[in-house]
Amino acid sequence: MTQMTDIFSTPASEETLLRVVAKLRERNIEGMIVDNGDDARKLVQERLPKGAEVHSGKSKTLQEAGIFDLIQDPNEYDALRLRYLKMDRQTQAREIRKLISGPDFMLGSINAVTEDGILVAASATGSQLGPYAGGAGKVILVVGSQKIVPDLETALRRIHDYVLPWEDAQVRQVLPAGSFVGKILVVEREWVTGRMTVILVRKPIGI
Repeated sequence: MTQMTDIFSTPASEETLLRVVAKLRERNIEGMIVDNGDDARKLVQERLPKGAEVHSGKSKTLQEAGIFDLIQDPNEYDALRLRYLKMDRQTQAREIRKLISGPDFMLGSINAVTEDGILVAASATGSQLGPYAGGAGKVILVVGSQKIVPDLETALRRIHDYVLPWEDAQVRQVLPAGSFVGKILVVEREWVTGRMTVILVRKPIGI
């Protein structure tokens, strides 16, 4: 387990980061590099207009960067999380589903990115994957450089052997059952120019 932790938690080299950014751009995905979570948060702020409709999963990466708290400020943004948490899940399930499936801006992270620029995200429910794939108007993903892996096979291994055990332990702290990998999204290329941005963070952030 220690060896696996080292493999999947070690930051990527500058050469690798630059190569991944170039590959992302070939796939019609904007790629950017920043030093740390604070720089990522500032970059996100620059890209979110005041009053923008924005949604996100409760990503550890976004939390560590201060982005999750930032977008919940009702004086700055129209955070869909604040809206749907006030709605009744029993009587307004359809409204909630439609509300969060197509936000103007979707923020989040992914579990791995290959050196060829392929994005891989896993989820138990899949709630964030629809907006990532095509539902959201714009997608901004903040990704620690430790998530860069050689290929898809290693990306899946990172999800099942490294991320899932951590996620399962977190879920078991609040629920009687653990987590699981329910759905996996693989993004090889973006259709709409300017829709998807990946902010790669040199310093490891998230899990």
